Amino acid sequence: MVDKIKLLIVDDEVKFLDSIARRLEMRGFEVMKASNGKEALKAAETGGFDLALLDLKMPGMDGTQVLSVLKGEHKYLEVIMLTGHGSISSAVECTKLGAFSYLSKPYELEKLLEVLRDAYETRLKKKFAADQERLEEIRRIRSEYSPETDDLTPDAILRRTREQMASSPSFVLTVFRELRKLDDDEK
Repeated sequence: MVDKIKLLIVDDEVKFLDSIARRLEMRGFEVMKASNGKEALKAAETGGFDLALLDLKMPGMDGTQVLSVLKGEHKYLEVIMLTGHGSISSAVECTKLGAFSYLSKPYELEKLLEVLRDAYETRLKKKFAADQERLEEIRRIRSEYSPETDDLTPDAILRRTREQMASSPSFVLTVFRELRKLDDDEK
């Protein structure tokens, strides 16, 4: 079973929000709705979203403010701006803040779906590249503490690591500290 793309949609026009959410759910997206910036940021804290579709003009926090926070706190989240109040200067600003794309309302559904697919593919590529770097760093840490594993298969390294963990609590703590640093760097 393929996981659904998790999408956060943020728009203060509730009828539009409900309508676009229904249309995208019918096309296989897992959708969470937020009607303002604060709701969006709260949802993003625990939502684990792949993508966000974000209105530009909203009361309170506007779309650029929400975009800035989302990109600062969720580096693999791709954000698409969708607005009825677009301008070249706001498009440039949003792009500089990390928006994947900038679309105008009214939108063409097929164009929106294409942009969402492209954004998801970009997210996967970025995450894969980061995971590869992280794997190399884990291998480096592992070989630093146990150089005899350099030429072993991943299963053999795992087996040898388990043996060392069982025999040496200090080894476990040292490796966990290094892995924690990696994990903190990813956020």
